[in-house]
Formats: sequence, C-alpha cells, structure tokens
Amino acid sequence: MADGESLPETVVTRALTLTRRMREAVDDDERAAYREERDGLLADHGYVPRVREDEAGETLVLYPEEWVEDGVVQVDRIDDVDRGVERSLSGVGDDDWAAVEAHNRAVAERVAEEHGDAHGANAHAFADFMGNHYRKRVETATPAERAEFLEEYFPRNAWPTDDQRAVVERSLELVRTAGRREAE
Repeated sequence: MADGESLPETVVTRALTLTRRMREAVDDDERAAYREERDGLLADHGYVPRVREDEAGETLVLYPEEWVEDGVVQVDRIDDVDRGVERSLSGVGDDDWAAVEAHNRAVAERVAEEHGDAHGANAHAFADFMGNHYRKRVETATPAERAEFLEEYFPRNAWPTDDQRAVVERSLELVRTAGRREAE
C-alpha cells in the first residue's frame, strides 16, 4: 500500500471483528490467533492497531505504521489525519448483535417494501454500517453516526446509483421512522 492511501473498509471491518473476537475469547490460544490474524492483516496494509479507552467507551484506532515508533504515535509524522481510522468497540455483545442485525434487516426490508428500491438499497447499506461499525439499531444512530455514514461509508462502500445518491438523506429519515415502528 502506497503512502497516503486510506485503509480499505473491508480491512477495517475485518480488523474490528477480529478485535472483538479477541477480546471475547476465553482461550489464550484463540485470543492469540485472532490477534495474529488482525495484526498481520493490518501490517499487510501498513497499519498498526491500538485500543483507546475513554468515558465514551473503547475505540479501535488504526494508525499508519510510519506514524508510530516504539508503540508511540509521533505527532510530527502525521501527514493526513484522515488516514487514521477509529471504530467504536463499545456496543452490544454477540448475543444481542444477532437481534440487532435481525431488527435492522427487518427495518431495511420495510423501507424497501414501502418506499421502493433506491430507499431500500440505502436502508440496507445503513443497516450494514450500523450493525458492523456500531452494533446498534438503525433508529438509534446519533447525528455523528449518520454524518459518518453519509460522508464516508455511503460513497465508498455502498456503490450507490444516481437515484440512491439523490434520496439518501430522505432514506435515513425513513429508516428512523420505520425503526421506531419496528421496535414497538
């Protein structure tokens, strides 16, 4: 990976999954295997992982390896802060994740049935984003999470059509409404 390139979203998602599995593993060998796979995957792309803890919870932070020396980020080496990646590790556990995923899929299907293909495709993309990145129900998305979806995830990962792009903000409103109805 050349300097200045951003980390592919598929790699970020896999690193997040492996980090969660590593933290939930009960066996030391299993934990080590997840860590080795995650660290190797990120090294192949020139990144290193860290977990940051603060009042908001825990966050997986992925830094370009050229920013780090002896495990410490060298601020003077940061050329483009957008190359760093952060994903929340604080969310529901695996048992609840299946329920969140089922709920989000039902909401996306409802939006598709009631509002058509473009809104439905956007709803499914948002369900993917909220489930994989935040492990949260779609209707509970914060304004910052919706902005992250619209500005980062949607253009890079949803492969939207012109029709989808034209209605995506309305789609998120429909998702929120349908999600609240689905939760009742």
